[in-house]
Amino acid sequence: MSGPLRLQGISASAGYAEGPLFDLDQTAVPYVGKGTADDEKAALETAIAVAASRLTVLIEMAVGDAADILEFQIAMLGDNALSNPAFAAIRTGLPADKAWRQALDAEIAGYDASEQDYFRARAADIRDIRDQVLRALSEDSDVQAPPGAILYGEDIAPTRFFETDWSCGGGIALKAGSTASHVAMLARSRGVPMVVGLGASLAHLAGTALLDAEHGGIVLSPSKVEIAAFRQSSSSFWARRDRAGTFLARPAVTKAGTAVRVQVNIADPSDVDGIDIATCDGVGLMRTEFLFGKTLPDEETQYRAYRKVLEWAGDKPVTIRTVDAGGDKPVPGFTVAEGNPFLGLRGIRLSLARPEVFRVQIRALLRAAVSGSLKVMFPMIAVVEEYRQAAAMFAEEQAVLATRGIVHKMPPLGIMVEVPSVAIVPEAFAEAAFFSIGSNDLTQYVMAAARDNAAVAHLNSVRHPAVLRLIAAVTAFGQREEIPVSLCGDAGGDPASIPSLLEAGLRDLSVAPAQLAMAKAAIADISV
Repeated sequence: MSGPLRLQGISASAGYAEGPLFDLDQTAVPYVGKGTADDEKAALETAIAVAASRLTVLIEMAVGDAADILEFQIAMLGDNALSNPAFAAIRTGLPADKAWRQALDAEIAGYDASEQDYFRARAADIRDIRDQVLRALSEDSDVQAPPGAILYGEDIAPTRFFETDWSCGGGIALKAGSTASHVAMLARSRGVPMVVGLGASLAHLAGTALLDAEHGGIVLSPSKVEIAAFRQSSSSFWARRDRAGTFLARPAVTKAGTAVRVQVNIADPSDVDGIDIATCDGVGLMRTEFLFGKTLPDEETQYRAYRKVLEWAGDKPVTIRTVDAGGDKPVPGFTVAEGNPFLGLRGIRLSLARPEVFRVQIRALLRAAVSGSLKVMFPMIAVVEEYRQAAAMFAEEQAVLATRGIVHKMPPLGIMVEVPSVAIVPEAFAEAAFFSIGSNDLTQYVMAAARDNAAVAHLNSVRHPAVLRLIAAVTAFGQREEIPVSLCGDAGGDPASIPSLLEAGLRDLSVAPAQLAMAKAAIADISV
């Protein structure tokens, strides 16, 4: 490679990394056949056990969504439906590695062919499982990336991410990948710089690379001038991040003295264990999908999860979203397979279609409400009748609890503003107690550009005038009618988007915990 080469992709986790390139796609050590079918079968059984053991070690260090990823992989490794085709192929004379690859590639093809984004994303997990066992079969300890390396390849397996020591720096640069992938989520939570959608395949990987994951680019074989400029940008970024930490314990206020509420989004009750409630104004979004991952949760399980967060928050508000299943979040025994799931039976539509499931969640929420300052919001509201039906079910379940003498409390009931029909005609929903703008879906639907598709990522921007005009209209209506309006999508934690959101009139943002300090620092730099 002669001269600098610049590639442009999409930032999946902001930051800067300078280090040697490490090829994620390098060929593994070849497997040595065992000779007999019995020996091949034994070799595969051992390799599966070794892979499961490695995953078990990793899971001890993981929590929340990260643990869920590993648990899924362990469960798949123990599923006979996955391994039986490989053992059958061994009986026909195939060596263990080819039999396993053949069986897993067939499974991967099935996931890749799914019309649901969630299942297509799971294909990466199956590839990871395949490669973990092949690695164990070849007794290949894997060539480890040097400290501070930039891992470059088509995609990256979750286990590779967990096994990498990020304490020395480093980053991830992917030819494909997705900002919505499991690893992208992990990278953001741990502050690992990551860029996806670079596209180019390089014949020779060598030398130092400069990864600019703030703007989504990478420079290969950089000149001295480019290295110097990069280091200046990197220093500026990390200085801003360090400076942001000083804002964490302070209320968020603009230069002009305008107060802005900054709450946090959480996906699992364990998320609050690492958050000091004094650093935020409450929980603007508590997702409940984590409860519906493997089986439909009972009332007591849900009640305990909600109560934990409410007790942690004290007198600060906790806004819990009723289950937002469907779309890219299928739930066994609950959701249905659809040709276009993002426009199908998801969110409140699904809850109303399955009242026997929804009523369990309603009772748990009503009981938990006495433990703190609870607010409940309904996702994917498109017409006011959906809100009224859901609210009526809350009233019915409240009456049931009262008859039984069970302690409970009716919380304020609000709606997510993520379907354009609500943002265009907010006056039709004036009976809702509050509005919470879901910028991810609202932007996706307004721009007709999927949020997890790198090919149309340039269109999926909350800062597009059409999206901002809708946000401003909803905010202005809320101010006129004294209906609280907040925003809980990813845009709320994006320093580049915050000025536009405040300009649109918002004064209440909810962000990922890792974005809290940077969001407050960005607000302090704005003259509103």
